[in-house]
This record gives sequence, C-alpha cells and structure tokens, in this order.
Amino acid sequence: MKLKDLLNLWLDKYVKDSVKIRTYNRYKDICNSHLKVYLGEKDINQLKLDVLQNYVSILIKHNYSTNTIKGIISVLKQALHLAIQLELIEKEYTSLIRLPQINEKQISFFNKNEQEKLITFCINNKNKNYIGIVICLLTGIRLGELLALTWNDIDFENKILKINKTVFTTKIENHYKQIIDTPKTKKSVREIPLSNNLIEVLKNIKNESKSKYIITTKKLGIVSNRSYQRTFKFILKKNNIPYKNFHALRHTFATNAVNIGMDVKSIADILGHSNVMITVNRYAHSFLDYKIQMMNKLDNQIFNTAI
Repeated sequence: MKLKDLLNLWLDKYVKDSVKIRTYNRYKDICNSHLKVYLGEKDINQLKLDVLQNYVSILIKHNYSTNTIKGIISVLKQALHLAIQLELIEKEYTSLIRLPQINEKQISFFNKNEQEKLITFCINNKNKNYIGIVICLLTGIRLGELLALTWNDIDFENKILKINKTVFTTKIENHYKQIIDTPKTKKSVREIPLSNNLIEVLKNIKNESKSKYIITTKKLGIVSNRSYQRTFKFILKKNNIPYKNFHALRHTFATNAVNIGMDVKSIADILGHSNVMITVNRYAHSFLDYKIQMMNKLDNQIFNTAI
C-alpha cells in the first residue's frame, strides 16, 4: 500500500468522526501539503529510518520550524501505527528520527508606556470592538476565546469572566467559516476575575450593544481571527507602537502577573495552561527577575536588622 492511500484510509475511517473538525482539518492539511507531496507515492514498507531522516532534512532545508516538523512526523506516526494494527507493516521508525533542537523563542510583550497607550486609545475610541485589546491585556485570554465571548459570559455582579468556548476559522466546501467550539484543553474552561475598572467599562459598552457578542461585526455576527488581527495591527500603527503579534497581549498579562508577585498556580489557572510547568517554563525569565527582587528584599531586611 502506498502512503497516500494509508493516509486517506486513516483520515476517513479513523480520524474524521473521532476528533474535532479543526483537528481533522489540520491533519488533512498536513497530509495533503506535506506527507503526500514528498512521500505519498512510496510504499509504506519503504519508509525505513534512512528515508524518514532524509525527509526531515528536506523539511529543515525548506526552513520549517521544529514544531512544524514535529507536527508532521506526529501525523505520520499515527498513520503508521494504524498500518501496524492492520498488519500491513511490522514496524515503524518515526520514534528513531533525529529532530532539530527547538530554539527558544523570545517572549515579546508590551512595556508600561505601550500598555497605557493601548488602554487609553481603546477605551476612549468610538469603535467598541477595540475593548477586546484591553480585555486580553488584563486577562490573558487567547484571541479565539475573545471572539467567542458573549455578554452572558460575564457575571457582572460577581465580576467573573467565563471562558467556555473559542472561535476558529476552517475551510468547508471551499469556503472559510467561523466555527465556535470548545476551548483548546479542559483547563482552558475557566473563570477569570475581572477588575472593578474593566467591569465598569464593559457595563457601559453592553448598554449600547445590540449584539450578543462582545466583539461583533456590523451585522452583529462573529468577527474572524484574521479580521481582528488586522484591527490590532492598525491600532498599534495608530499609536506608534512597534508591531508584535496578538499573543504578545497574553505574554504581557503573564509578565505583569509575575512582576506583581501573583503565585504561579493562579497565573496558570487564569491562562488556562494544562499544567503549571508550562507557565514556569514559558515565563522562566520573568520568574527569575521576581526571585532576584525578592532575594534582594530579603537580603536587605536581614542586613538591616543585623547592622
């Protein structure tokens, strides 16, 4: 059996009805754009370690990131495991592939002056969709989570924001559509306390809103991820702030939380990380800075007492 036929079998019979549509579409895209292009015509019995390692080398030469390559190999591994279960092959070699090391990405975030510019501009602007930037900056929620928010997700009395869904864009019958689905992981379903100031601003916007969505189109529908990213880029340019991707708002929230001394468990819960170590590893530099501050504070206290 050729790999392209195995991939089609795996997708249609074993994946399509067992995962979320966005996961299925991602797997399908990896199969069509990568695996079938380079390995599709090969018999699955030919996929020995040397062939797979050479394929990874090709991906590296085409400047694919380590995470992208890992995603491609993960899909291949699942399909080949099916082939083993169906007794089409005896062994697969993906676990023996040597992958390039992951280079640590520099975490980008907005400084205090940039944050103040964003908050002032977005709150005072006539375009009420801009409030989404402030929400992300002060809560650390993801873009898809923001765009899925309805006014019913805010408990104004108890000042709680409920995250229980997300928006993603998918291609259905050659048309891109906005789909509302459950969040990224179980931990992503969470409740986030809102500050008094943000609650008051949101109350005022809600009183004027005709849509059930907090961020909405002119037709009161869902705003697409790409559209809101363009809005974000426009806001940065308007305020002479160097471009950073939308996720920098989330990083900024986390960095601010570390700097004021919020405990790591609370930060992880608010961000919806599946475990605390993700938070620790991602914001290790910020935690180190905070530890240095605390050690100096402790040092000064002891020395002052001793002297």
